[in-house]
Amino acid sequence: MTLSEGQRVKLAADIGLADAVARPTGAVVGFLSLGEGAAGTVERVEGHRPPGHAVLEYERLKSLLGDYGHTMPAESRKRLEEEVAALEPEWAAFQREGSRVTVRVRFDNGFVLDGAHEDVLTPA
Repeated sequence: MTLSEGQRVKLAADIGLADAVARPTGAVVGFLSLGEGAAGTVERVEGHRPPGHAVLEYERLKSLLGDYGHTMPAESRKRLEEEVAALEPEWAAFQREGSRVTVRVRFDNGFVLDGAHEDVLTPA
């Protein structure tokens, strides 16, 4: 789904906003959530979600290995290859996600959800 600014949307699932609130006596009062179906308006649509630290580190180390791996001592190259292999799952997950569009939505009740993935919203 492609979202645009000004578009009306609804939440596709409940979103927890705060952990359980406890009274000084220790009794849990409850927790705050925004319920599925809450409607609002898209205020901002942003492009790709920035890659995380592990993805950036994978790219850096993979480039280092590709450019200079053949000149490294065998033990250093092996250690670098192991580091790259350890980061590969994060890299693969990032590639599977593809273009992740995030949005800022102002709900009718006044709450604002920022940086949300478009998959948690449906057209209203």
